[in-house]
Amino acid sequence: MATTCNGFVVLCFLSLLACAAINGQLSPTFYSSTCPNLQSIVRSGMTQAVNRERRLGASILRLFFHDCFVNGCDGSILLDDTATFTGEKNAMPNANSVRGFEVIDTIKSSVEAACPATVSCADILALAARDGVVLLGGTTWTVPLGRRDATTASQSAANSNLPGPGFSLSQLISSFANKNLNARDMTVLSGGHTIGLARCVSFRPHIYNDTNIDPSFASQRQQSCPSSGGDNNLAPLDLQTPTTFDNKYFQNLVAHRGLLRSDQELFNNGSQDALVRQYSTNDAAFASDFAAAMVKMGNISPLTGTSGEIRLNCRKVN
Repeated sequence: MATTCNGFVVLCFLSLLACAAINGQLSPTFYSSTCPNLQSIVRSGMTQAVNRERRLGASILRLFFHDCFVNGCDGSILLDDTATFTGEKNAMPNANSVRGFEVIDTIKSSVEAACPATVSCADILALAARDGVVLLGGTTWTVPLGRRDATTASQSAANSNLPGPGFSLSQLISSFANKNLNARDMTVLSGGHTIGLARCVSFRPHIYNDTNIDPSFASQRQQSCPSSGGDNNLAPLDLQTPTTFDNKYFQNLVAHRGLLRSDQELFNNGSQDALVRQYSTNDAAFASDFAAAMVKMGNISPLTGTSGEIRLNCRKVN
């Protein structure tokens, strides 16, 4: 009798999981029976990538952000252009900028070898983004899973939905609010700029035209970013620890050493000044809030149940 009862309980539990997926709710245990080694496979792939080039931790985090902000976290940013649609890779915010696609390809191949036609590219990207942060010394979080992959992509949506490096505070708040992320989420997620590099073309207006910037810092950045030319010259978003995930980004903002105009807007006599000051002195608060906001961002309009597909190759639909 007990055995029957336990079996019934397990059956009910599995039914609940299935219903949750169909109803659009993600679950951390989504692949526990169908691909039990998924998380270790993704972590291994990300470890190899970050060991090869630490910047890739930041690149994959940005890839996930740019995926989620365009029609939800559906892996659409990974799709190459086809005869029937123009994808997101060459949209203005992404062209010559987003990178790390080959890392996701490599991890996907490993996952397919272990669990064929089971795990979405969207979920692999969500896990890889988390692991990149952890491998660079940042916090961890539990990633809800069960996303499915989009069968199309939209360059126009990428051009209109992604916040730009010249955005004002009000534009940033509005852009994130459109994705059901509040101003606190926006500020803490901007802390992802504690790692990674930016191109001269994205920070040139701030270092030459703005007054809310430390003059010595502006002069330092101008040496590698001329007023014209050198658009693709790179500089670290966090000048203190560019390959370590910490709260130094917020310390930079308090010192008026934010690289992008949109960075410094978070600390510019506005509504986010107090929160920036808090994060600049309390790394634990930043880590905790960042983890929560990443889960929230990862829940933006996922395809679940029978929507979308499980892509076999992340670059093209089946």
